[in-house]
Amino acid sequence: MITVIIVIVLSSIIIGLMLYNMSIHKKIEAFKNINQQITSLNVLQDFMDTISETSSVDEKLKRINEILIEKYGIKYSTIVVYTGAEFAIKASNVAEKHWDVLKNLQSEPVFKDSIDTGIPKYITVEKEGEKLPYQKMEFGRAKSAMFFPIYIDNVYIGYWIIEGSTPHEFDDVDTTILEVVKNNIVAVLKTVENQSTIEKIVKDDKYSELKTAEYLYTEGKKVIDRYTTSTVCLFKIINLVDINEKISRKTGDNTITQICRTIKQDLAPEYLFVRYMGPKFAIVFSGVELQAVEEFMKDVKAKAEALKIEPAEDYSGDCKEVSPKLNIALARYYKGTELIGVTKKLEEYLDTTDPLESNINYL
Repeated sequence: MITVIIVIVLSSIIIGLMLYNMSIHKKIEAFKNINQQITSLNVLQDFMDTISETSSVDEKLKRINEILIEKYGIKYSTIVVYTGAEFAIKASNVAEKHWDVLKNLQSEPVFKDSIDTGIPKYITVEKEGEKLPYQKMEFGRAKSAMFFPIYIDNVYIGYWIIEGSTPHEFDDVDTTILEVVKNNIVAVLKTVENQSTIEKIVKDDKYSELKTAEYLYTEGKKVIDRYTTSTVCLFKIINLVDINEKISRKTGDNTITQICRTIKQDLAPEYLFVRYMGPKFAIVFSGVELQAVEEFMKDVKAKAEALKIEPAEDYSGDCKEVSPKLNIALARYYKGTELIGVTKKLEEYLDTTDPLESNINYL
């Protein structure tokens, strides 16, 4: 009997201790949540103070980045914005030797769906020794990352990326707070100072000397829809990444310029020719059938691939010349349907086909 009483008493004590520990744990968690809320409020106040300052846009972006790193303990944070000529790093605490990779993430397949949908993308390695998909030769720097595409008035203008030094570092992060942070970055960019840049994004691309995809879906679509049917051509310079990495980015830029100038010489002015994104370009042949476009693009492909482009002066290797290689996909577009659906289908094909394929294909 005494033994039973002792067991009951001990059980009661153990249960009491467990309940007490749970209560303490809840209080600690509540304190943490309150602390996080206070930190978030303080950060937002800092953002508001920064936005209201009379400093330049670039200085404000740098200050916002510093606040993020300081208050949230983020290992790496980088803000990239399109300047009207190229994507440029406006704020970062990452070593400059990694900037060339970081300012070209819009061309990375892993972030394509995020840019298309405007939804943040979280990626992580599973164990040490692995690297993130966009990293080239930088093992050990970042093991997890969150990518936030930045849009202003439905125009894609850049991105914000945070990186961690350990796998799964952002598994429990509050993305709601980070979205608020991104919105504050947008608020800084939506100024009179940057308005001309936003407008320029829709109109012109520096290296191709073409209008951009944003123009295609806005003013350009009005021109296309004067016809009942059209043929949409999307082509990709499949060795542009190799040229950028093995020769130099300036040589890659020169390659883009020469290809586009070659094509424009033979292209009627009523057809829309735009830089779609990265190494991909679109031509819309209003009122022209697929077969006629195929014959035209065969000639375009032959002329473009016959180009012999000398490496730019920033290259010091043994290569004497480079020649571009094109992969081309065609599809029909009908007035009144979604043009973006056609281009996305063509883009998906070019991005998933054999990277060495150099052909003309119907979809």
